Amino acid sequence: MSGETAVDPTAQHHENRRPQPRERLLETASVLFYAEGIRSIGVDRLIAEAHVTKATFYRHFPTKDDLVVAYLRGRDEAVRGRLATAATSVADDPRKTLGLLLDGLAEEVCGPGFRGCPFINAAAEYPDAAHPVRALIDGHRAWFRAALLELAAGCGHSDPEAAAGALFLLRDGAMVGGYLDGAGARRSLAQAAGAVVGGVL
Repeated sequence: MSGETAVDPTAQHHENRRPQPRERLLETASVLFYAEGIRSIGVDRLIAEAHVTKATFYRHFPTKDDLVVAYLRGRDEAVRGRLATAATSVADDPRKTLGLLLDGLAEEVCGPGFRGCPFINAAAEYPDAAHPVRALIDGHRAWFRAALLELAAGCGHSDPEAAAGALFLLRDGAMVGGYLDGAGARRSLAQAAGAVVGGVL
């Protein structure tokens, strides 16, 4: 047999496949909405940068708000996936999972291109609490708070509900502080989180 590695033409074709219009729209929206804000980005710019037609845009997303919901749903699924992966990597040990979560947050808030929490940013642009965008944001935040509560309880914290609430608030503050203050927010987050979780980690 030759020493050369055989190439699977099917896999190569899949690897080189150009993203479909819906994918391109979501990828474009994710970049632009996060970097420049949602309200400031019009449909015409999304269409131009995603290289789709107006008819294609409205076939996949009847309104711009439908695209916003899909964008935030993707962010939500990504956060849930990262937490699940972190838990699996440490055999679902709640202390280690919480430690990884806090370490990851500290890295995120000081990462390149960081512009705060996409959910907090979106909430600021959608003041109507009954709007579908806000409903998705509320669902994400309820899930994350519940995840923190489960981790705090699993760590044996004496008051897991209070600890989860404090960690949740710290996370919100770190998202804003990381964008405005840079590396200083990382140190403050570590100190404040240490005070909340005490000796359980």
